[in-house]
Amino acid sequence: MTSGSERAVAGWLLACCALVFAMVVVGGITRLTHSGLSIVEWQPIVGTIPPLSDADWQETFRKYQQTPEFKQVNPDMTLSGFKRIFWWEYVHRLLGRLIGAAFLLPFLWFAFRREIPRDLGWKLAGVFALGGLQGALGWYMVRSGLVDDPRVSQYRLTAHLGLALLIYATMLWIALDLLYRRMVSPPGLRRFSAALAALVFVMALSGGLVAGIRAGLAYNTFPLMDGHLVPPEILSIEPWYLNFFSNMATVQFDHRLIAWLLAFLAPWFWLRVRRAAAPPRARLGADLFLVTLALQIALGIATVLNAAPLTLAAAHQAGALLVFTAALYTAQALR
Repeated sequence: MTSGSERAVAGWLLACCALVFAMVVVGGITRLTHSGLSIVEWQPIVGTIPPLSDADWQETFRKYQQTPEFKQVNPDMTLSGFKRIFWWEYVHRLLGRLIGAAFLLPFLWFAFRREIPRDLGWKLAGVFALGGLQGALGWYMVRSGLVDDPRVSQYRLTAHLGLALLIYATMLWIALDLLYRRMVSPPGLRRFSAALAALVFVMALSGGLVAGIRAGLAYNTFPLMDGHLVPPEILSIEPWYLNFFSNMATVQFDHRLIAWLLAFLAPWFWLRVRRAAAPPRARLGADLFLVTLALQIALGIATVLNAAPLTLAAAHQAGALLVFTAALYTAQALR
Protein backbone atom coordinates (compact mmCIF):
# COMPACT_ATOMS: atom_id res chain seq x y z
CA MET A 1 0.00 0.00 0.00
CA THR A 2 1.64 3.23 -1.16
CA SER A 3 1.64 6.45 0.82
CA GLY A 4 -0.67 7.99 -1.78
CA SER A 5 -3.24 5.22 -1.47
CA GLU A 6 -2.97 5.36 2.33
CA ARG A 7 -3.82 9.05 2.27
CA ALA A 8 -6.68 8.44 -0.15
CA VAL A 9 -8.20 5.68 1.98
CA ALA A 10 -7.72 7.77 5.13
CA GLY A 11 -9.41 10.76 3.50
CA TRP A 12 -12.36 8.60 2.46
CA LEU A 13 -12.74 7.20 5.98
CA LEU A 14 -12.56 10.67 7.53
CA ALA A 15 -15.30 11.83 5.14
CA CYS A 16 -17.41 8.86 6.31
CA CYS A 17 -16.68 9.89 9.91
CA ALA A 18 -18.01 13.38 9.13
CA LEU A 19 -21.21 11.83 7.78
CA VAL A 20 -21.61 9.65 10.89
CA PHE A 21 -21.02 12.74 13.04
CA ALA A 22 -23.85 14.50 11.18
CA MET A 23 -25.99 11.38 11.50
CA VAL A 24 -25.62 11.31 15.28
CA VAL A 25 -26.47 15.00 15.60
CA VAL A 26 -29.51 14.71 13.32
CA GLY A 27 -30.55 11.62 15.26
CA GLY A 28 -30.43 13.66 18.46
CA ILE A 29 -32.55 16.39 16.92
CA THR A 30 -34.99 13.77 15.64
CA ARG A 31 -35.39 12.49 19.18
CA LEU A 32 -35.65 15.97 20.71
CA THR A 33 -38.36 17.01 18.23
CA HIS A 34 -40.24 13.74 18.87
CA SER A 35 -39.97 12.91 15.19
CA GLY A 36 -38.56 9.39 15.42
CA LEU A 37 -41.89 7.57 15.23
CA SER A 38 -43.29 9.50 12.27
CA ILE A 39 -42.27 6.86 9.70
CA VAL A 40 -43.86 3.58 10.69
CA GLU A 41 -42.29 1.30 8.08
CA TRP A 42 -38.74 0.18 7.37
CA GLN A 43 -38.21 0.30 3.62
CA PRO A 44 -34.46 0.52 3.01
CA ILE A 45 -34.84 0.88 -0.78
CA VAL A 46 -38.36 2.16 -1.51
CA GLY A 47 -38.25 4.48 1.50
CA THR A 48 -35.53 6.55 -0.15
CA ILE A 49 -38.25 8.42 -2.03
CA PRO A 50 -40.42 10.67 0.21
CA PRO A 51 -44.12 11.31 -0.39
CA LEU A 52 -44.43 13.35 -3.58
CA SER A 53 -48.17 13.88 -4.05
CA ASP A 54 -51.04 14.89 -1.80
CA ALA A 55 -52.31 11.32 -1.95
CA ASP A 56 -48.90 10.01 -0.84
CA TRP A 57 -48.83 12.43 2.09
CA GLN A 58 -52.36 11.49 3.14
CA GLU A 59 -51.47 7.79 3.05
CA THR A 60 -48.29 8.31 5.06
CA PHE A 61 -50.17 10.44 7.59
CA ARG A 62 -52.94 7.84 7.80
CA LYS A 63 -50.38 5.20 8.81
CA TYR A 64 -49.02 7.49 11.49
CA GLN A 65 -52.55 8.07 12.80
CA GLN A 66 -52.75 4.38 13.66
CA THR A 67 -49.80 4.61 16.07
CA PRO A 68 -50.02 5.00 19.86
CA GLU A 69 -48.04 8.25 19.62
CA PHE A 70 -50.72 9.92 17.52
CA LYS A 71 -53.59 8.52 19.58
CA GLN A 72 -52.08 9.28 22.99
CA VAL A 73 -49.80 12.28 22.38
CA ASN A 74 -50.71 14.04 19.13
CA PRO A 75 -54.43 13.45 18.48
CA ASP A 76 -54.87 17.04 17.27
CA MET A 77 -51.92 16.98 14.86
CA THR A 78 -52.65 18.21 11.34
CA LEU A 79 -50.97 17.15 8.11
CA SER A 80 -48.73 20.25 8.16
CA GLY A 81 -47.61 19.42 11.70
CA PHE A 82 -46.94 15.83 10.64
CA LYS A 83 -44.75 17.02 7.79
CA ARG A 84 -42.51 18.89 10.23
CA ILE A 85 -41.71 15.78 12.23
CA PHE A 86 -41.62 13.54 9.15
CA TRP A 87 -38.78 15.44 7.53
CA TRP A 88 -36.41 15.08 10.50
CA GLU A 89 -36.86 11.32 10.58
CA TYR A 90 -36.63 11.14 6.79
CA VAL A 91 -33.34 13.08 6.73
CA HIS A 92 -32.01 10.84 9.50
CA ARG A 93 -32.79 7.70 7.50
CA LEU A 94 -31.56 9.26 4.26
CA LEU A 95 -28.24 10.06 5.92
CA GLY A 96 -27.99 6.40 6.92
CA ARG A 97 -28.45 5.32 3.31
CA LEU A 98 -25.96 7.97 2.14
CA ILE A 99 -23.36 6.71 4.60
CA GLY A 100 -23.85 3.17 3.33
CA ALA A 101 -23.27 4.27 -0.27
CA ALA A 102 -20.40 6.59 0.66
CA PHE A 103 -18.68 3.69 2.38
CA LEU A 104 -19.44 0.80 0.03
CA LEU A 105 -18.76 2.38 -3.37
CA PRO A 106 -15.27 3.75 -2.61
CA PHE A 107 -14.47 0.52 -0.75
CA LEU A 108 -15.26 -1.51 -3.87
CA TRP A 109 -13.24 0.94 -5.99
CA PHE A 110 -10.17 0.72 -3.75
CA ALA A 111 -10.51 -3.05 -3.58
CA PHE A 112 -10.81 -3.30 -7.38
CA ARG A 113 -7.60 -1.27 -7.74
CA ARG A 114 -5.93 -3.46 -5.10
CA GLU A 115 -5.09 -0.46 -2.97
CA ILE A 116 -6.32 -2.08 0.25
CA PRO A 117 -4.27 -4.88 1.88
CA ARG A 118 -6.15 -8.05 2.74
CA ASP A 119 -6.05 -7.52 6.52
CA LEU A 120 -7.32 -3.97 6.20
CA GLY A 121 -9.95 -5.11 3.72
CA TRP A 122 -11.42 -7.52 6.25
CA LYS A 123 -11.52 -4.77 8.88
CA LEU A 124 -13.36 -2.45 6.51
CA ALA A 125 -15.77 -5.21 5.52
CA GLY A 126 -16.49 -5.62 9.22
CA VAL A 127 -17.24 -1.89 9.49
CA PHE A 128 -19.72 -2.19 6.62
CA ALA A 129 -21.38 -5.15 8.35
CA LEU A 130 -21.70 -3.05 11.51
CA GLY A 131 -23.35 -0.34 9.41
CA GLY A 132 -25.94 -2.82 8.17
CA LEU A 133 -26.52 -3.98 11.73
CA GLN A 134 -26.94 -0.35 12.78
CA GLY A 135 -29.74 0.15 10.27
CA ALA A 136 -31.55 -2.94 11.53
CA LEU A 137 -31.01 -1.85 15.13
CA GLY A 138 -32.46 1.57 14.32
CA TRP A 139 -35.66 -0.03 13.05
CA TYR A 140 -35.72 -2.38 16.06
CA MET A 141 -35.54 0.73 18.24
CA VAL A 142 -38.37 2.48 16.37
CA ARG A 143 -40.57 -0.60 16.63
CA SER A 144 -40.42 -0.42 20.42
CA GLY A 145 -42.34 2.89 20.25
CA LEU A 146 -45.01 1.64 17.87
CA VAL A 147 -46.71 -0.57 20.43
CA ASP A 148 -48.65 0.38 23.56
CA ASP A 149 -46.19 2.93 24.98
CA PRO A 150 -45.30 5.66 22.44
CA ARG A 151 -41.68 5.86 23.56
CA VAL A 152 -38.72 3.98 22.22
CA SER A 153 -36.91 1.68 24.63
CA GLN A 154 -34.03 3.44 26.37
CA TYR A 155 -32.04 0.21 26.06
CA ARG A 156 -32.45 0.10 22.29
CA LEU A 157 -31.80 3.84 21.99
CA THR A 158 -28.56 3.54 23.95
CA ALA A 159 -27.48 0.48 21.96
CA HIS A 160 -28.20 2.39 18.73
CA LEU A 161 -26.06 5.31 19.91
CA GLY A 162 -23.31 3.02 21.17
CA LEU A 163 -23.04 1.18 17.86
CA ALA A 164 -22.86 4.51 15.98
CA LEU A 165 -19.98 5.58 18.22
CA LEU A 166 -18.25 2.23 17.71
CA ILE A 167 -18.48 2.57 13.91
CA TYR A 168 -17.22 6.15 14.13
CA ALA A 169 -14.32 5.18 16.41
CA THR A 170 -13.25 2.28 14.20
CA MET A 171 -13.15 4.37 11.01
CA LEU A 172 -11.36 7.23 12.75
CA TRP A 173 -8.77 4.94 14.29
CA ILE A 174 -8.01 3.21 10.98
CA ALA A 175 -7.72 6.59 9.23
CA LEU A 176 -5.32 7.93 11.86
CA ASP A 177 -3.25 4.74 11.67
CA LEU A 178 -2.90 5.27 7.92
CA LEU A 179 -1.98 8.94 8.24
CA TYR A 180 0.47 8.81 11.14
CA ARG A 181 3.32 6.50 12.01
CA ARG A 182 3.55 5.11 15.51
CA MET A 183 5.81 6.92 17.96
CA VAL A 184 7.54 5.77 21.13
CA SER A 185 5.39 6.82 24.09
CA PRO A 186 5.40 6.18 27.84
CA PRO A 187 3.29 3.04 28.48
CA GLY A 188 1.57 4.64 31.47
CA LEU A 189 0.25 7.44 29.28
CA ARG A 190 -0.94 4.96 26.67
CA ARG A 191 -3.03 3.13 29.24
CA PHE A 192 -4.28 6.41 30.73
CA SER A 193 -5.40 7.72 27.34
CA ALA A 194 -7.14 4.45 26.47
CA ALA A 195 -8.96 4.51 29.82
CA LEU A 196 -10.10 8.09 29.22
CA ALA A 197 -11.44 7.22 25.74
CA ALA A 198 -13.32 4.27 27.24
CA LEU A 199 -14.73 6.49 30.00
CA VAL A 200 -15.93 9.07 27.45
CA PHE A 201 -17.67 6.22 25.60
CA VAL A 202 -19.39 5.14 28.82
CA MET A 203 -20.41 8.74 29.54
CA ALA A 204 -21.98 8.97 26.07
CA LEU A 205 -23.92 5.76 26.73
CA SER A 206 -25.14 7.16 30.04
CA GLY A 207 -26.25 10.22 28.10
CA GLY A 208 -28.25 7.89 25.87
CA LEU A 209 -30.06 6.58 28.94
CA VAL A 210 -30.68 10.17 30.09
CA ALA A 211 -32.24 10.91 26.72
CA GLY A 212 -34.15 7.64 26.61
CA ILE A 213 -36.07 8.24 29.82
CA ARG A 214 -36.03 12.06 29.42
CA ALA A 215 -34.15 12.50 32.67
CA GLY A 216 -32.91 15.88 31.49
CA LEU A 217 -36.37 17.30 32.22
CA ALA A 218 -35.91 16.64 35.94
CA TYR A 219 -33.44 17.93 38.56
CA ASN A 220 -32.78 21.16 36.67
CA THR A 221 -30.36 22.56 39.24
CA PHE A 222 -26.59 22.51 39.57
CA PRO A 223 -24.35 21.51 41.28
CA LEU A 224 -26.93 19.94 43.62
CA MET A 225 -29.87 17.91 42.38
CA ASP A 226 -32.93 19.69 43.78
CA GLY A 227 -30.95 20.60 46.90
CA HIS A 228 -29.32 17.20 47.38
CA LEU A 229 -25.84 15.96 46.63
CA VAL A 230 -27.35 12.49 46.21
CA PRO A 231 -31.12 12.45 45.49
CA PRO A 232 -33.01 10.50 48.20
CA GLU A 233 -35.06 8.65 45.56
CA ILE A 234 -31.95 7.27 43.87
CA LEU A 235 -32.83 3.65 44.78
CA SER A 236 -36.63 3.92 44.84
CA ILE A 237 -37.32 1.28 42.17
CA GLU A 238 -37.39 -2.44 42.87
CA PRO A 239 -35.43 -4.49 42.00
CA TRP A 240 -32.55 -2.15 42.80
CA TYR A 241 -30.58 -2.64 39.58
CA LEU A 242 -33.39 -1.16 37.45
CA ASN A 243 -32.65 2.22 39.01
CA PHE A 244 -29.50 2.45 36.88
CA PHE A 245 -31.58 2.27 33.69
CA SER A 246 -35.07 3.55 34.51
CA ASN A 247 -34.84 5.93 37.47
CA MET A 248 -34.44 9.59 36.40
CA ALA A 249 -32.58 10.44 39.59
CA THR A 250 -30.10 7.57 39.29
CA VAL A 251 -29.51 7.90 35.57
CA GLN A 252 -28.88 11.63 35.74
CA PHE A 253 -26.75 11.25 38.89
CA ASP A 254 -24.57 8.64 37.15
CA HIS A 255 -24.15 10.90 34.11
CA ARG A 256 -23.09 13.79 36.35
CA LEU A 257 -20.76 11.54 38.33
CA ILE A 258 -18.90 10.44 35.20
CA ALA A 259 -18.61 14.09 34.13
CA TRP A 260 -17.12 15.00 37.53
CA LEU A 261 -14.68 12.10 37.23
CA LEU A 262 -13.55 13.24 33.80
CA ALA A 263 -13.29 16.83 35.03
CA PHE A 264 -10.76 15.58 37.59
CA LEU A 265 -8.88 13.15 35.34
CA ALA A 266 -8.53 15.35 32.25
CA PRO A 267 -6.31 18.06 33.84
CA TRP A 268 -4.24 15.35 35.52
CA PHE A 269 -3.75 13.60 32.20
CA TRP A 270 -2.91 16.91 30.51
CA LEU A 271 -0.22 17.65 33.10
CA ARG A 272 1.29 14.18 32.73
CA VAL A 273 1.46 14.55 28.95
CA ARG A 274 3.08 17.96 29.30
CA ARG A 275 5.71 16.68 31.73
CA ALA A 276 6.46 13.45 29.88
CA ALA A 277 8.39 12.84 26.68
CA ALA A 278 5.17 12.55 24.72
CA PRO A 279 5.03 13.05 20.93
CA PRO A 280 3.93 16.54 19.77
CA ARG A 281 0.71 15.14 18.33
CA ALA A 282 -0.16 13.63 21.71
CA ARG A 283 0.35 17.02 23.33
CA LEU A 284 -1.98 18.58 20.79
CA GLY A 285 -4.52 15.82 21.49
CA ALA A 286 -4.32 16.41 25.24
CA ASP A 287 -4.93 20.13 24.65
CA LEU A 288 -7.94 19.38 22.46
CA PHE A 289 -9.31 16.86 24.94
CA LEU A 290 -9.10 19.31 27.83
CA VAL A 291 -10.73 22.14 25.86
CA THR A 292 -13.54 20.05 24.35
CA LEU A 293 -14.31 18.45 27.71
CA ALA A 294 -14.54 21.85 29.40
CA LEU A 295 -16.89 23.04 26.66
CA GLN A 296 -18.96 19.86 26.92
CA ILE A 297 -19.35 20.15 30.68
CA ALA A 298 -20.42 23.78 30.31
CA LEU A 299 -22.97 22.75 27.67
CA GLY A 300 -24.21 19.97 29.93
CA ILE A 301 -24.74 22.34 32.84
CA ALA A 302 -26.57 24.83 30.62
CA THR A 303 -28.72 22.03 29.19
CA VAL A 304 -29.73 20.83 32.65
CA LEU A 305 -30.44 24.31 34.00
CA ASN A 306 -32.70 25.08 31.03
CA ALA A 307 -34.51 21.69 31.01
CA ALA A 308 -32.92 20.45 27.77
CA PRO A 309 -34.02 22.93 25.09
CA LEU A 310 -33.49 21.78 21.51
CA THR A 311 -30.49 23.94 20.61
CA LEU A 312 -28.51 23.27 23.78
CA ALA A 313 -29.34 19.57 23.89
CA ALA A 314 -28.31 19.10 20.25
CA ALA A 315 -25.07 21.03 20.87
CA HIS A 316 -24.43 18.85 23.92
CA GLN A 317 -24.79 15.70 21.83
CA ALA A 318 -22.42 17.10 19.20
CA GLY A 319 -20.02 18.04 21.99
CA ALA A 320 -19.93 14.45 23.19
CA LEU A 321 -18.67 13.38 19.78
CA LEU A 322 -16.03 16.12 19.79
CA VAL A 323 -14.74 14.96 23.19
CA PHE A 324 -14.74 11.34 21.98
CA THR A 325 -12.85 12.38 18.84
CA ALA A 326 -10.21 14.22 20.87
CA ALA A 327 -9.86 11.24 23.24
CA LEU A 328 -9.39 8.82 20.33
CA TYR A 329 -6.95 11.13 18.58
CA THR A 330 -4.85 11.36 21.73
CA ALA A 331 -4.98 7.62 22.41
CA GLN A 332 -3.90 6.85 18.85
CA ALA A 333 -1.07 9.38 19.07
CA LEU A 334 0.22 7.61 22.19
CA ARG A 335 -0.21 4.12 20.77
